[in-house]
Amino acid sequence: MDYSILVDYYERLESTTKRLEKTYLLYKFLKLVPEEELESATLLVQGRVFPAWDYREIGVAAKLVIKAIAIATGYSTSVIEDKWRDLGDLGVVAEELIRKKKQVTLFSQSLTLKKVFDNLQKLASLEGEKSVDLKLRTIAELLTSAKAKEAKYIIRTILSELRVGIGEGTLRDAIAWAFFPKVVGIFFKCPHCGSWIPKSTKCPECGKELSLSFKTEIQNFNEENTLRINSLEDIKNKEIKDYDFILANDERTAREVYNFIIEKVQEAYDLLTDFSLVVKEASKGILALENISLEPGRPVKVMLAIKVKTIKEGFETVGKPAQLEFKYDGFRVHIHKKNNKIRIFTRRLEDVTHQFPDIIEAVKNVNADSFIIDGEAVGINKKTGKYMPFQAISQRIKRKYNIREMASELPVEVNVFDILYYNGKSLLKTPFEERRSIIESIIKEEKGKIVLARKKITSDEEEAKKFFDESIRAGNEGLMFKNLKAPYKPGARVGYMVKYKQVMENLDLVIIGAEWGEGKRANWLSSYYIACKDENNNLLEIGKVATGLKEKPEEGLSFEELTNMLKPLIIEEKGRLVRVKPQVVVEVAYEEIQKSPEYNSGFALRFPRIIRLRPDKPIEEISDIKRIKELYEEQRYR
Repeated sequence: MDYSILVDYYERLESTTKRLEKTYLLYKFLKLVPEEELESATLLVQGRVFPAWDYREIGVAAKLVIKAIAIATGYSTSVIEDKWRDLGDLGVVAEELIRKKKQVTLFSQSLTLKKVFDNLQKLASLEGEKSVDLKLRTIAELLTSAKAKEAKYIIRTILSELRVGIGEGTLRDAIAWAFFPKVVGIFFKCPHCGSWIPKSTKCPECGKELSLSFKTEIQNFNEENTLRINSLEDIKNKEIKDYDFILANDERTAREVYNFIIEKVQEAYDLLTDFSLVVKEASKGILALENISLEPGRPVKVMLAIKVKTIKEGFETVGKPAQLEFKYDGFRVHIHKKNNKIRIFTRRLEDVTHQFPDIIEAVKNVNADSFIIDGEAVGINKKTGKYMPFQAISQRIKRKYNIREMASELPVEVNVFDILYYNGKSLLKTPFEERRSIIESIIKEEKGKIVLARKKITSDEEEAKKFFDESIRAGNEGLMFKNLKAPYKPGARVGYMVKYKQVMENLDLVIIGAEWGEGKRANWLSSYYIACKDENNNLLEIGKVATGLKEKPEEGLSFEELTNMLKPLIIEEKGRLVRVKPQVVVEVAYEEIQKSPEYNSGFALRFPRIIRLRPDKPIEEISDIKRIKELYEEQRYR
């Protein structure tokens, strides 16, 4: 497949902000991709050459990219840097200079998708003293063969700055549309161009206005190769991929069938955490998705808790009796063991095995041949033996050097509260109370290293309040409430467990820009633009925060530390203002949420302050605009 086909879809994806149009474009693209290239195409369309959890990185900085553009175009690095400052996008710079490049090559071949993918993956494997030159030649080779638009997206992919706005939900839906039958009444035949499209007021194919109704579509439907059903039960445990359409008698059943297909793709992603593998399985059919199983060593999404405002609401959500547990102020870890090899992943799917040799030692005594256990790593004060706040040990997650020394200075205790996999068997569908029994039987507690999460099973609100107070006195954040009969649902907030904290709810927000300081802070980024997300994972600015940080690193999270984190992420700089890749998540406290036309979220935070870094939280889990609207409304009743 020619790379230019993918580039054409990149351009079209970038030109629209509408999720339905993006999904439709991705669906059309996936239908074009040859089976043997589906995995690499699915990674590239996300701007990746490795899954998000893979420790390998392309590992190329902007300076090296500038040199490669210079080699491929004949322009000096100073000219390229000037253009970068003006345009704020090295991909656009490459596009412009390739279009009018001085050095015209006599022999250049059309780039294939495979060639681009293989060369970009190769960059990650180049090591040693000559690796910089080899990387430079590898990039320049691609740019020399590339057309102008192709160069733009090659550079953006190398720098992890694709900018085409594809979220997890968009890609998930596109996969469902591409590989499974169209549910009639959810999909409609455009009366103008004949394309089968999702319900919309305008055809994403021909652009003409539409007025669609389920009843009319069913009455006029006469397509061949259709599976006709009466209820959702008719497709369960049945292979449906070889049908073009599914026809139900009523709109409710049609919606149930469509949701069923979407859920199967989502469940597959929550287990595989890699859409390139999901595509591979989806192409085999719905039963292949249903047969995906856990595999120790491959990260899986954690089950998430919803928030409740009262103890009473906690019981109402999960039922009585419930298991109550301390809500620890640490970071979530999934610990895997297979063939005597142990790996540790955060909730962001980051592999932090190297950073936590103390956790590896702690779990060696777990009595099981293979497992995936779920827990919270909490910092321990060496002098007092008491728990420390997350911020005190967060630096360990990103640490690459002097690991043993830091483990000794900032030890952690793993509080285990669940198990997903045990001795070759998935426990996802096993009731929680049975999973708890298993961890109680296989974990030998050792205070300061590995223990079971403190629990209490009760139906009594007064007992719960006493347990909550005990948790707070121990330095924790509050309580978890858990349904004793519930399965484990990776990646889902389904009400099987809830969290209760009796404080004003802080927000987890991502830094999208910053300003250089003045005076003694002139060398630091000292004011930060922060954003929440909408339902499509688009980022919405919600204000600026300049307090909460320290001037001296020994006092806590400092301006210098945050500046050092943000500088490699700068993608545009104009005067004192910089725009950064949205990667650094921070927890923000505030006095009040206010309506504001100044920011595209429609809200601003009054007296915001940064509480701590959240390196354990992926951008997909930052606070969303729906929750912010709810908190805004709740303020009236406080």
